This record gives sequence, structure tokens and C-alpha cells, in this order.
Amino acid sequence: MSPPLLIRAGLRGVNPAVRLLITGSHLKQPNMSTYSTVEKGAPNSLEYSIYFKNSNGSYISPFHDIPVYANKGQSNLHMVVEIPRWTNAKMEIGTKLDMNPIKQDIKKNKLRYVKNVFPYQGYIWNYGAIPQTWEDPSHTDPDTNCAGDNDPLDVCEIGQRVAKRGEVIQIKVLGTMALIDEGETDWKILAIDVRDPLSDKLNDIDDIERLMPGFLRATHDWFKLYKIPDGKPANKFAFNGEPKNAEFASKVVKTCHDQWKKLMQGTTEPKGIKCQNTTVAGSVHTIPAAMAQDQVEKQTFQAESEDLPADMDKWHFVKNE
Repeated sequence: MSPPLLIRAGLRGVNPAVRLLITGSHLKQPNMSTYSTVEKGAPNSLEYSIYFKNSNGSYISPFHDIPVYANKGQSNLHMVVEIPRWTNAKMEIGTKLDMNPIKQDIKKNKLRYVKNVFPYQGYIWNYGAIPQTWEDPSHTDPDTNCAGDNDPLDVCEIGQRVAKRGEVIQIKVLGTMALIDEGETDWKILAIDVRDPLSDKLNDIDDIERLMPGFLRATHDWFKLYKIPDGKPANKFAFNGEPKNAEFASKVVKTCHDQWKKLMQGTTEPKGIKCQNTTVAGSVHTIPAAMAQDQVEKQTFQAESEDLPADMDKWHFVKNE
């Protein structure tokens, strides 16, 4: 089954055995993560939070304490999975919360879910963030002429496996798209899990179109259209919506990593960002592990889940003009 058909199907109603085959479960030997997660509160509640611990069992920030690069050659990056493919809950690293847990975005005191814009269901990739990167809102990007969006870099992992929320995986950068979201630069890094069966064959943006025809167009259209059912206009892009290659994307990662370094060193104003970390060398925001634990344990969390939206499964039909 081709990637576009998988996107259309959303794997709903598919026999689990068949699902296992078409999602490519036969990955290369996995790289064992040194991170674990702790869930607090009831899922589908305003307080539901996913905190992170390192191999020592100490709480860490997934934004600041997980290295951006996963190997010495800097060919692999780390990705923090916020939203598994096919899901709708808009989960994200809480950049303005102590120790930056993953939480669901809230608008008007209600949990946010992305709408299903035909023919897509939920997010069409594993979606997440590249740690130790930051799009500085005081910096105007020379390529987009727009300031940063005050978040870590977003990443779309396009491999065959559906990842788990809170998972930390190693990825290879393939390219990027430059979304202009309400006047702010919002880079979308395109990448592949290094364990994926196609990882050795996917090395640059042109390889995606060659091996996964239609996927780049689907990605462009998804970002363009996904806010329309909420009454907002279609999103715009820099470069006329054309994706840039792996070399360009890697430079974007380095630039945003350098901006994050200045944030850690105290030379850039945090702009509301919580910068506490427990391991970053040279950071003026490093705190003891015991203090990090106190910051987590002092929180109170909702014990009951809320009902899912009645229109969660609805398809929304919009014109792609």
C-alpha cells in the first residue's frame, strides 16, 4: 500500500496482524533510550503531564537536558515524540512550565485536538521536537523575514513505525519546510528514524519524492489546511511552499541550537521560557536534581479524564486553493 493510501486509510479498522505488516514493524536493532517518562494526572485532562527522567532516575527537562545531537559525527539527532502518527491530541513540550513536561495544548480552557481534514486523519507523521533548539522570537530569520515562534524546532518523522508519546528516538534530517504561522517562522524539519527500513535509502529531500511519491505534497497540504476547520485562514509558507534540502535543514538546526545556547548562557532574554535544567554545562539556569524533583512533586494533577470531543472522528472537507 502506498504512503498516500495509508494516509487516507488512517489504519482504521485494519486487522492488527495486517497493521503490523503495513506499518513496517521490522525495524533495525533499536538504539536503547536512556530516558524514561513518568505520567502525572489522568489522560485527556487539563493537568495530564509527561515528565522525563534520565538513566539515573533524576527528573530532567526534555527541552534542555536531552542533547540535540545523538552521535559524535552529528549525523543523527534526538527527537522527542510529542504526537504519534494518526492521533489528534495536540501535545507539546510545555516550554513555560517547570521542567518542561509534555502537555496537551489548551485554548479557552479546553483541550485542543486537530481536526481531520479529508483525506487525512490526525497527524500524518510522528510529530515532535528537536531538543536543545529554540526559534528566538527576537531574531528575524533572513530567509523568511519573520521572527521565530519561541519554541523548539518541530520535526516530522516520516518512517513506517508509529512511535509512542514521550519516546526519545534518533533521527536523520532529510529536509525542511518553512511554515509562516500567524506571522512567525515555524520550521518543520523532515526526518526519518535511523532504525527505519528506508533510512539507508533516504538521505535528502529528493529521496522522499522518489521513494514515497506524494508524501511531500501531502505534508505541504496538511500544514496549509489544518487550521481552516477552526475558522482560521490557510497557512502560508516561505519559498513558495517548496521544501529545502538536508544541507539547508541542518543549517537551520545549527542556527536554532546556537540560539538555544545563548538562552542557556543568559545572554538572551527567556521570553517566558522556563530554562531550568539539571545537566547543561555552562548554563546559568542549572538546578540540583533534588530541586527538580520538588518542582514536579509539588504539582497537583486532575484524577479524572474528560470526554473526547463528539466530532473527533469527523472528516472536514475544505477547498485546497
